[in-house]
Amino acid sequence: MRGTPYPTLGELLRRARATVAARPGALRLRAVGTSRAGRPLWLLSAGHGPRHILTVAGAHANEPVGGVTSLSLAERFAREPALLQESGCTWNFLLCLDPDGASLAGRWLTGRSGEGLPGEGLPGEGPAAEASPTLRGYYRRFYRPAFAAQPEFPPVASDPRPVMPESEALVRLIDELRPVVQFSLHGVEVGGSFLQLTRAVPGAAAAYRRIAADLGIPLEHRPFDGMGWLAESPGVLVLPDSSPTEERDPSGFTSQATWLYAMRHGTVSAVVEAPFWSVAGVSDPRPVAEPRREVAEASEILLGRAKQLEAVVGELGPRSPETPEEIAHFTAARELMDIGPGVVDTWNSAELATTVGNSVSLGVAARRIPLRAAAMMRQALGGAPALDTLVETWARELASTFDARWVPVADQTELQIRTMLALARALV
Repeated sequence: MRGTPYPTLGELLRRARATVAARPGALRLRAVGTSRAGRPLWLLSAGHGPRHILTVAGAHANEPVGGVTSLSLAERFAREPALLQESGCTWNFLLCLDPDGASLAGRWLTGRSGEGLPGEGLPGEGPAAEASPTLRGYYRRFYRPAFAAQPEFPPVASDPRPVMPESEALVRLIDELRPVVQFSLHGVEVGGSFLQLTRAVPGAAAAYRRIAADLGIPLEHRPFDGMGWLAESPGVLVLPDSSPTEERDPSGFTSQATWLYAMRHGTVSAVVEAPFWSVAGVSDPRPVAEPRREVAEASEILLGRAKQLEAVVGELGPRSPETPEEIAHFTAARELMDIGPGVVDTWNSAELATTVGNSVSLGVAARRIPLRAAAMMRQALGGAPALDTLVETWARELASTFDARWVPVADQTELQIRTMLALARALV
C-alpha cells in the first residue's frame, strides 16, 4: 500500500459501498444526516456489540487522511472479525463530516491540470521515486473553511448563528451511540504527530510513542494547538479537569467542540493528528537559550507575510469574488489575513519556544497561516499571477527551510489505526 493516494470523496463512498456489498452483514452503511448542500453524511459500521466506538473523519476539509484510515480499518474488521469481536463493540465510522468542504479541498487530489501530481517534486518534498504529492500542488488548490464553518465546532448557545446541519447530525449520533471512545482523525500538512485526550488513559502515551517510532514519524515535542492542555509526555496532551467546555479560536469565534460535548456520556475523546509532510526538528527536546527571541522571530514572519499578502491583494485593484466557491475561499482567506495580531498575542502570553522542537513548530505555523491565506485568495481572485508567485515561493521556502518529507499515506493511516486500536483495548 506504500504510495497509496488519498481517495476523493466520490472514491471513498464507492469503495465503502463495494466493501459492504462484498461482505454483507459484516459491514453496514447508512446516512445519518445531510450537509448544508444536501450531501449525505455516511456512517459505516462494523460489528454488533452493545457498546459503541465512534470515529469521525473529514472534520477539516483539507485533511483527507481520516477517511482512508476509517475505510482501511473497517475493511480490516471485515477480513478479521475476531479483531473486533473480542471487544464486544460496534465500531462506527463517520466517513466525512464536511463533504461540502471536502468537495472543494479535494481538487488537489484530482490533478485535472497536473498541479500536485507525481513527478513535480521540489527539494525537501519527498522522494521522487515514491511519486509523492508536492506542497506546491497541495497549496495551489488549498481550501479550509473559515472557523465558524467547520462543523466539528458548532457555535455556543449564545451565538446567533444557526448550528450547521453537519454539527447537529454529529451531536445526534453521539447522543444515540453514547460511545465509550470517540476518535477524531486529523492531519497537519507540515510538522509532526500528536495526540489529544479528554482524559488520561493509562499506557496510552507509551503506546503512542512506540507506534510513531515504529513508523518513523516524529512527535511534536510540545504541541501548541492545545496550549491550555497538560503535556503528559512528548506528543500527548490531556485536558485538565478544570478546562472549560468551550473553544475560542484566533478569530474570536467561540464554539463547543463536539469531542468535548461527548464527555457528558462519559466518553473519552481522542484527537489523532498525522502529518502529511513530516519535519524531524519538531521532536527536538533540547532547550533554547532565548525563548522570547524565538517567539519574536516567528511573530515577525507571520505579521510580515500577512502585510506582504495584503499589499499584493491591494495592488490587484478592486476585485470581488463572484461564485459561491470564490466567496468561500475569499471569506476563509480574509479571516486568516486578519488573525495575525491575535495569534501573536497568544504566543506571547504562553510559555512557548522553550525547546528546539517547539521553536520549529512555531516557525512552521508562522509560515503556514499566511501561505494558507495566499493560496485561498489566489483561487478567490481568479489565479492572479502575483498571488500565484507568492504561493509558489512560500511553498518552496516552507519545504526547504524545514526539510519537509512526504509521509506515505499507508504510514499516516497505520499511525491512526494502531493508535485507535491501542486506545480501544485500554478503554473497552
